Amino acid sequence: MLTRRTLLTALSGLMLQGANTTPPTQEALLSPQTSPGWAILADGSIAPQTVELTRTWKGPRCRSQLRNTGDRPVHVKSVVLFALPHAFPQNARFYGEGFQMLSQTGGTLFKPEALGGYTDVGHYKLPQPKGATTVYGLLLLEDDGGLILSAFTSCHRFSGRFDVYSDHLDAVLDTEGLELGPGESWDLEELLFQYGTGRVALLEGLAERICHNHPPLRFPSPPTGWCSWYCFGPGVTDQQVLDNLEVSARELPGLKYIQIDDGYQRAMGDWLETGAAFGGDIRGVLKRIKERGFEPAIWVAPFIAEANSHLFHEHPDWFIQDVQGAPLPSDKVTFGGWRNGPWYALDGTHPEVQRHLEQVFRTMHQEWGCTYFKLDANFWGAMHGGRFHDPKATRVEAYRRGMQAVLRGAGKSFILGCNHPIWPSFGLIHGSRSSNDISRDWNAFAHTARENLSRNWQNGKLWWNDPDCLLLTGDLTEEAFRFHATALCATGGMLLSGDDLTRLSPERRGILRKLLPPSGHAAQFGDDTLTYGVSRTKHGTLVFLFNWSEQPQTSYFNLSGQETIFDMWTGKILGSHELSQIVKGMPPHSAQFLFLASGPNVHS
Repeated sequence: MLTRRTLLTALSGLMLQGANTTPPTQEALLSPQTSPGWAILADGSIAPQTVELTRTWKGPRCRSQLRNTGDRPVHVKSVVLFALPHAFPQNARFYGEGFQMLSQTGGTLFKPEALGGYTDVGHYKLPQPKGATTVYGLLLLEDDGGLILSAFTSCHRFSGRFDVYSDHLDAVLDTEGLELGPGESWDLEELLFQYGTGRVALLEGLAERICHNHPPLRFPSPPTGWCSWYCFGPGVTDQQVLDNLEVSARELPGLKYIQIDDGYQRAMGDWLETGAAFGGDIRGVLKRIKERGFEPAIWVAPFIAEANSHLFHEHPDWFIQDVQGAPLPSDKVTFGGWRNGPWYALDGTHPEVQRHLEQVFRTMHQEWGCTYFKLDANFWGAMHGGRFHDPKATRVEAYRRGMQAVLRGAGKSFILGCNHPIWPSFGLIHGSRSSNDISRDWNAFAHTARENLSRNWQNGKLWWNDPDCLLLTGDLTEEAFRFHATALCATGGMLLSGDDLTRLSPERRGILRKLLPPSGHAAQFGDDTLTYGVSRTKHGTLVFLFNWSEQPQTSYFNLSGQETIFDMWTGKILGSHELSQIVKGMPPHSAQFLFLASGPNVHS
């Protein structure tokens, strides 16, 4: 029997000598076109030769098909599109995306580091091969000799991942043990594999190709608003929302959407029933928001329900099932949920579930007046380890069918994905949350900033990024608050205030006003240190400088000619300069937000 070991032994003869010590060059890297690919059956063995993998390369892009030419069905667990020896040293820089939004991986090849606190393997219990670091959708490996970008540019049916080892990497599609019948074939997801030296250009090319395969939903500009969660949490009341609405109407009219973020519902899953703790009729509050000239926005977790919800008790057959045909508790296969768990996940392949989702969102949109939906816990719509009503569907298809039902009901509303499977969400959302939850401390400011800025390549191309809320209250230094505000501005994405506006000082309201409206232009960073970013707008150039360290730092940036430099936080003109500019003594945990205007006689 042909085994994985046999294949990799054959590959080892092609490995470069000294691969862990010599910086790679484009010529020194083995091409994935020459690497074998194969299918793995449900029992872990290599598929027989009657299961044919056809790969067609067009430049850096690969289209694949798997076909069963035999006379018996086979159950295919996964497809290895290539197993590629690499020449990167162990200290090569590493970046990979996660299956779900809260997972990103940075660090080095030898020492990968989770950027978010909720990893796919640790928190969400997605399987990972022994000895590998697994990332999903996108992998970047980089050192002084060059850069590899390997990415899946589509996610219609199968989830793509990269299993990275010290000396090779595998590109793998999860086919979930589905049956491939005699004469049947599957079209697989498109893969992109490129060498280069320019991170920005490679990521722009990736975004363009993803948009080709998944035409994005378009929304004219990144939304702005106020969010109830970070000041009131699940205990929010109708009066607290109305009080903040009045402050917005008087002093911050640029916060267009008033987002009731959890806490209004009777139970998880019963989204059309107002909970007693909220205090009032949710529809009355939403109507008042509209009357004051703002847009009603609401939080919904469409794919999950708690055990005591009416939805779960009345329709247990609507949920993802276990092997006995009973509803599968999420904690048996993944994270059980952050409140009132374990949750149960709706099966998006079930026609009745699709009708239910469409009806819920049509009611909220047409009868309640909501024009913005924050969809949370979307990961559970693509939960692994269960069985679907449609036995031929993958979890990616289950999620995408459910989301298409949501879109039918929500009409022209803005759709924000949160805690969602990133690649399966292509073409289904207007906005994508790009970091973990924020909180009022420096570590959260720094960690979420790094998560958000690492995803800047997505903003304005795949969707508008949501870097989570701006927080301007708490026991932190003025420098830390400016760092946080600068980082949010550098994303070019959405901007929602997360403070109780009735308690926000006039000075902090001034910071908030300076960020309205968002530019829509994400800063571009040349490397993963994220210390110097540039965003070019029609009015001029925005420069973002970050000191992530505990010590004062000196920073500099290049100028394209004679430029007048403005400090966006103080409003001061820093003079007219050319060639380059040095910023000395940036304090620890600080940022500079500058605007460059061309010409020697520019005035504010």
